[in-house]
Amino acid sequence: MTNEALSRRERQIMDLLFRMKEASAEEIRESMEDAPSNASVRTLLRILAEKQHIQYRTVGNKYLYSPATPTKEAGQSALNRVLDTFFGGSATQAVATMLSRKEISEQELDELQTMINKAREEGR
Repeated sequence: MTNEALSRRERQIMDLLFRMKEASAEEIRESMEDAPSNASVRTLLRILAEKQHIQYRTVGNKYLYSPATPTKEAGQSALNRVLDTFFGGSATQAVATMLSRKEISEQELDELQTMINKAREEGR
């Protein structure tokens, strides 16, 4: 997958494909808010394929599109970009920002503590 920036509509399609796993152009268009024309969706899919963000396969007379990168790997890559861009690469600053949110639950705090303890045990 290339590091080319995605337009708003390209990002919208990628988000849908990560959720849907695989979909036709029509299924994607039907799932989009304020959906563009069918031709526009197909053009965006062609562009995403050229940028190597998606792949497709033929089933009968239709194409089924899916992300070229597994969701977890794409999420890790996106998170690394956010860390670098907004937090100078510091996971500590990112977590501190998240912890300053008022809506974080006790359960989430417990889960974070468990992850921290596990990382310490593993020597990370």
